[in-house]
Amino acid sequence: MVGDILSSNGAAPREPLVLGIETSCDETGIGIVRGRTLLSNTIASSMAEHARYGGVVPEVAARAHLEALQPAIEQAVAEAGIALTDLDAVAVTSGPGLAGALMVGVGAAKALAVSLDRPLYAVNHLVGHIAADILTGEEVEYPTVALLVSGGHTSLLLVRDLVSDVELLGETMDDAAGEAFDKIARILGLPYPGGPEIDRAAALGDPDAIRFPRGLSRASDMAEHRYDFSFSGLKTAVARWVERAEAAGETVSVPDVAASFREAVVDVLVTKALDACERYGVPRLLLGGGVIANRRLREVAVARAEAAGVAVRIPPLSLCTDNGAMIAALAAELIRSGRPASTLEFGADSTLPVTEIQVAVSA
Repeated sequence: MVGDILSSNGAAPREPLVLGIETSCDETGIGIVRGRTLLSNTIASSMAEHARYGGVVPEVAARAHLEALQPAIEQAVAEAGIALTDLDAVAVTSGPGLAGALMVGVGAAKALAVSLDRPLYAVNHLVGHIAADILTGEEVEYPTVALLVSGGHTSLLLVRDLVSDVELLGETMDDAAGEAFDKIARILGLPYPGGPEIDRAAALGDPDAIRFPRGLSRASDMAEHRYDFSFSGLKTAVARWVERAEAAGETVSVPDVAASFREAVVDVLVTKALDACERYGVPRLLLGGGVIANRRLREVAVARAEAAGVAVRIPPLSLCTDNGAMIAALAAELIRSGRPASTLEFGADSTLPVTEIQVAVSA
């Protein structure tokens, strides 16, 4: 089937038309690409339903995916100007993510692939974030260091080849950066989701007002956790600072606390990413994940990378958050490289390692 996609009657290879399904967390993403060209990027978010709980509730997310999938697929197909029968392949996130949410997408993708008699590609959510960059129309150079920062993941990767060689350099040992933003927002009395709220408050504050700790950045941490991240200590430090100030009857400057907290997170992320670029001799850094929407993170990364002689790539913000287009793009690259489809024997894998780019590959 892959051979049929790549060529037709001996003619030049054609670009595969792929529909991607992404349901790893609270956003139902349906994307359609033709090779490296984006045709549709439809996202139905259930964030408003989770706001009342102050965070993502897995069962609520799974039910929201069930309700949103069919309308989202119909909208994506209409926007792309195609029919489902035009598809060459279907792709889906098999992990990592919330198990129940992943199961909804996996089940839908299998049903769609079987009903259309099309090959199915089960791919890694994190590697999908890297693939989003190929939809910008510019060639991606390898190797590259990738920093992925989202609500559930903070990962530093060395990408030698998108479809065959992705190495995990380090990851979050406790709270991901996005989770830390949500928790600090709650401490400061700001609404969920915390990332945009912290960003808005921090714009009015002094990032040097309070020196909060930079987790896993001491010399003693370098041997074992050089590229790992920890934000739980930072979260506790902010909470204790606010508690002490309130107990002393002092007025807590929300903008100053937000700006100082944000600066600590950004400093750690950018420092470790650029250290990896230097250590591995890679003058390229790719940023991805929803937290990349944070204005200060983008500003600091670009400025410090430029000073270090490192080129920074940041996909459009619509492709940084979880979306189906990145999943379709990764599958299209797998097809272009001649990789066989996945079998139907895979399931949702909430802890899928980033080194497994595609799962259940046909023999």
